[in-house]
Amino acid sequence: MHHAFKLGDAEHNVALSRGPGVYRLHREGHTVSVTLAALHNGRALLSIGDHSVEVVVATRGDDVFVHLDGEAYQLRYRHPLDRLAASAGGSADDSIRAPMPGSIVAVQVAVGDAVTKGQTLLVMESMKMETTIAAPRDGVIEALSYEKGQTFDRDALLVKLAAAGKA
Repeated sequence: MHHAFKLGDAEHNVALSRGPGVYRLHREGHTVSVTLAALHNGRALLSIGDHSVEVVVATRGDDVFVHLDGEAYQLRYRHPLDRLAASAGGSADDSIRAPMPGSIVAVQVAVGDAVTKGQTLLVMESMKMETTIAAPRDGVIEALSYEKGQTFDRDALLVKLAAAGKA
């Protein structure tokens, strides 16, 4: 089955198949086996081909957040209709929600600020790890739901964006 995934700013079109105890990603004529095995304390062992590494994984809908070697990565499944709406400046990326429960460590923007795609909006902490929340597209900060030090639950609305000129 063919899928599109967004990792950082890059979108990747891949085919995904499933075998006994393993997924296989097919891209540009190459196939790689991928497994994820639960360990302890919310950690997991991610194996890609012959390489394995310990990670922390959190999910929210079609978003998967992977903490690896001190860095946080967001992987998002992109439905073709959502990709079309986002490219047309639609509301697909207007609500930025918490990938996991946590607290706000730093707020880098204020309501009314114009932001660009990839710009840091805030930094959150969860499970003793900091995650930078970045703007998914250009826009204007319409609402900030939390201030530094405040806690929130998973899927809480953190930031609301508006199209430039509409806030």
